[in-house]
Amino acid sequence: MRVVIVTESFPPDVNGVAHCALQTARHLVDRGHHPLVVAPATAPGTRADALAEPCPVVRVPSLPLPGYPQVRVALPSRRLAAALTGHRADLVHLAGPFVLGVRGMAAAARLGIPAVAVYQTDLAGYARTYMGAGEAAAWRRIRSVHTAADRTLAPSSAALRDLEAHDVPRVRLWPRGVDTVRFRPDQRNEALRRELAPNGEVIVGYIGRLAPEKQVDLLSGVCGLEGVRVVVVGDGPSRAHLTAALPGAVFLGRRTGDDLARIFASLDLFAHTGPFETFCQTVQEAMASGVPVVAPAAGGPLDLVAHGRTGLLVPPRDAAAVQEAVRTLAADAGLRAAYGAAGRATVEGRTWAAVGDRLIGHYEDVLAARKTAVAA
Repeated sequence: MRVVIVTESFPPDVNGVAHCALQTARHLVDRGHHPLVVAPATAPGTRADALAEPCPVVRVPSLPLPGYPQVRVALPSRRLAAALTGHRADLVHLAGPFVLGVRGMAAAARLGIPAVAVYQTDLAGYARTYMGAGEAAAWRRIRSVHTAADRTLAPSSAALRDLEAHDVPRVRLWPRGVDTVRFRPDQRNEALRRELAPNGEVIVGYIGRLAPEKQVDLLSGVCGLEGVRVVVVGDGPSRAHLTAALPGAVFLGRRTGDDLARIFASLDLFAHTGPFETFCQTVQEAMASGVPVVAPAAGGPLDLVAHGRTGLLVPPRDAAAVQEAVRTLAADAGLRAAYGAAGRATVEGRTWAAVGDRLIGHYEDVLAARKTAVAA
């Protein structure tokens, strides 16, 4: 199968869309298929590691998103359509279609190539956060793009319900995998723990993008808990604000790979605060690391966290609830251990290989349906 993955982001970018697109490409290669990736060009001075790319990657010209330069927005380019025709694509995979993906959908339609659109970003939630309005317009754009696709894949039950409630047709569930080899409990590092919490504090970590929609400042009350040390991993436009809003917190910046896995496993508790997650991969990585989770009862975490078994779900945007949940778990090492072990057991079967095979099944369904429609 010849697949063109049109993605709004790809490594060296570090985010959910980029990571999922990379894992998809790797799995397709492992299963003997032939993927090609089309993605925005990286920022000047940033070089992609071609040796780490599992398949050819076509980069189209891009500009930084105003006010959020870490995000690159693709400019109109003939390279996209040329990539589809040159690769002789059987199917187009649209990863989080927003700008480049919209053009990819249009090009696929013109060329008569089936398309699968993967819903990954809560654009409506972002519109509320950054503009205070525009939610209806965001849903119109989402509906327009995804209605044109042969199938839309939602990463969680909550996302699927949102899409169907806004009249997006042909939606199916496709969750995300987790690297259970890299993220595992025995990565726990006592030397790192002594460095982060020299007085033996309970280490509560947030790992992810530092941006307004993540609402990391909800951890401000946690910073005031006795015997607790907050550790923040990641970078983004909110870093300066959060440094002031989270007194006493340790900021480690962006970390990746085995370094990130050691940090995950060395936490006592993982706290996620953003209410707009369509999936929430960091929650799954924490669970794979044997770490209990506190997360909002909204979006992707509803599928991932079993309240009272692998962690605690709290009302979204409720700083007092976050503080109380952390207080409860910080005070009970036995409960943390039980939740952490249950979390690890829950995700052990959610490998990228298993999830990737489900994706290929969706591809095959779409190709079979298109073939039947043409024959009719």
